Amino acid sequence: MPNFHRRSLLAAAAGSLPLASVPLAGLLPNAALAQATPARRFEPAAGTWRSFELTTTVTLQGAQGRDARVWVPLPSVDSDFQRSLDSSFSGNASAMKVVADRHYGARMLMAEFAASGPAPQLQVVSRIQAQSRATDFSHKQAANQAAHEDADTLRGWLQPTALMPTDGIVRTTALAITRGAKTDAQKVQRLYDWVVEHTHREPKVRGCGTGDIKAMLETQNFGGKCGDINALFVGLARASGVPARDVYGIRLVPSAFGYRELGGNPANLKGAQHCRAEVWLKDLGWVAMDPADVGKVMRQETTEWIKDSSHPLVSPVRKALFGGWEGNWLAYNTAHDVALPGSTGPKLGFLMYPQAEIGGERVDPLAPDDFRYAISARELTGT
Repeated sequence: MPNFHRRSLLAAAAGSLPLASVPLAGLLPNAALAQATPARRFEPAAGTWRSFELTTTVTLQGAQGRDARVWVPLPSVDSDFQRSLDSSFSGNASAMKVVADRHYGARMLMAEFAASGPAPQLQVVSRIQAQSRATDFSHKQAANQAAHEDADTLRGWLQPTALMPTDGIVRTTALAITRGAKTDAQKVQRLYDWVVEHTHREPKVRGCGTGDIKAMLETQNFGGKCGDINALFVGLARASGVPARDVYGIRLVPSAFGYRELGGNPANLKGAQHCRAEVWLKDLGWVAMDPADVGKVMRQETTEWIKDSSHPLVSPVRKALFGGWEGNWLAYNTAHDVALPGSTGPKLGFLMYPQAEIGGERVDPLAPDDFRYAISARELTGT
């Protein structure tokens, strides 16, 4: 499989596209850091199911005397990597019910609080089972039901969204990157390499980013977080004719391979939200991808920003996240352009954070003084 490490080669492959937002010198290896870092192992493998319980507790400030609503995402994915089991909830809401968006079926708890009631409080407990993923690209699975998908469903995963167009600069860029590729697998490999080499983790971005891929390409600002970087990968794949989707979720527990940035602190998971990606490949089915986490390891795993993806700390992660991911993570949904049931407010680009409205006005989920919530997890044994 091709493996591009130099921006000059990538720019040549992309024709006349002005893709020079990160200087070439910034991609050269840091020899001293590489020599000081021993080879690392990151090899997720399917086969072991783990059980987890996720607890989300919400306390909404400033709602006294006004009606309020809260929406908490629930695990809505059942697949070969996750079994969404059940959810329970409690609190002082006047009404609570499970609802879903109409297009993608992303499930969430909606709780309503009367203006005359006490300060809104809510607790949601969800249980899932999860396992790691790893794709053997040499092993075709045509006889496996998991490798089959309805044609109409696949066409749906080629469609644009509000923040993920598939025409204009997105299509031009995708076609330039994949020029000469003969199979979807080759297209995906080129897109993955391109995204890894051109994007970078930007810690200053709020939350998980916005996922406005057209703006990223037009401004040549390729700094962002998972909601930006993996969205760019998915959008380019769709524009190349490869069905693809984002999978929105949250990290639960530390990585079994010792990578600090690829796991969560189960006692406090606020800020552990993370989206991943999948592409559909004939005879293989849905295949796991996560170029954004390659950039996270490069930028944040050490005190020094690693700018060479062949670095011994990064290389095993880059290899494994093309076709796999570790099962220490919970998937909520694969939804874009989410209209919250019961709300007249704007659609969300994606649903990964608890949401709330007070008096009909949307509350910023990233503003801790207004919207206080805690998320924790624990691994269940003997289940």
